[in-house]
Amino acid sequence: MHGRDPAVGRRAFVVGAGAALINGGVQPAHAAQDLESAVVEGPLPGFHPALRDELDFPLAWDRSGVRDFRSWRRIARAKVEETLLVEADGDGTPYDPEFSDRHETPYCTRELVTLALTRYEPVRGALLTPHGPGPFPAVLLLHDHGGRFDIGKEKLVRPWYDDTRLASAQAWADRYFSGRFVGDELARRGYVVLALDALGWADRGPLAYDQQQALASNLYNLGSSLAGLMAREDVRAARFLAGLDRVDRRRVAAVGFSMGAYRAWQTAALSDDIAAAASVCWMTGLKEMMVPGNNTLRGQSSYYMLHPGLARHLDFPDVASIAAPRPMLFFHGAQDPLFPAEGVRVAHEKLRAVWRSRRAGERLHTRIWPDLGHVFTAPMQDDVFSWLDAVL
Repeated sequence: MHGRDPAVGRRAFVVGAGAALINGGVQPAHAAQDLESAVVEGPLPGFHPALRDELDFPLAWDRSGVRDFRSWRRIARAKVEETLLVEADGDGTPYDPEFSDRHETPYCTRELVTLALTRYEPVRGALLTPHGPGPFPAVLLLHDHGGRFDIGKEKLVRPWYDDTRLASAQAWADRYFSGRFVGDELARRGYVVLALDALGWADRGPLAYDQQQALASNLYNLGSSLAGLMAREDVRAARFLAGLDRVDRRRVAAVGFSMGAYRAWQTAALSDDIAAAASVCWMTGLKEMMVPGNNTLRGQSSYYMLHPGLARHLDFPDVASIAAPRPMLFFHGAQDPLFPAEGVRVAHEKLRAVWRSRRAGERLHTRIWPDLGHVFTAPMQDDVFSWLDAVL
């Protein structure tokens, strides 16, 4: 076969023979060429442009035909929730929080909290509470992916409880966050902070990179969804945080970087407990992202952000727009290789159109940092912190 997969050769023979029978025993001259292009770079199906062109996102606010925005929000949110495949916690599973490893700093009290976000397993998180009488504004801080699974919440909150994880966490902070722990910085500014592990990270792992696709497949086989589970857990975490006595429930924000940014705007779209959201380095148009060479085409990590069938109805910025007209921030680095500039531009235009339609254009803050890539640097953090102070 001279380097070709024998299985592919057999498939070509069988399909070619069938085509020959259909065409009176004559196989079209272009058939072999078409078969060779069945899967192309990515890997994408050779007909991927046709699939992409069919996506017109008919449930988007400006295309749905629904004139009342509140009605549209209900319809759009219901469609997103349908594609999660994971039902909302209708039985009201109690959180049953257990607190441990309490540690005092000059600016806050640190403690670990173990709670039930679903009826299936407990989840451990880091909870920081500023000193003072409260109630305080609060931030649900959502960690990134990054292909690094030994740390999750520790990427954002300094792990005072584990020296081994501290070394990994500090290296991560140095690489992406100018050496800072974003959660600790927020606590210094007077915010209650909650950071929890998503499935596969830290106390809920660690997962290996090449196991992600199997994990997602196994959840699908069990009638569930990896991305849907993460979405439901984040919404439940927002409700838990807003319900703490130490928190002013009207002043709860979701903040995240990379996959955490996706989680932040998604949680704002699906939860009424989130008053504002700041998303750093995850917003794009789907069609502009689905191009050869993009990281999404590798599978694996993309399963954490894949809701089957959703793209037949809504684009990413359409989902984020469910949170309108609440305050939202979207930052991007112009040198970010994960998000093509055209996708970011398209997404920002869609978002701005929705917020303007609500006469709330000033509540949407978008910025592209020309010299930065996929990072959340100290200057970016300071801008986010100042924005939170202003909108909460």
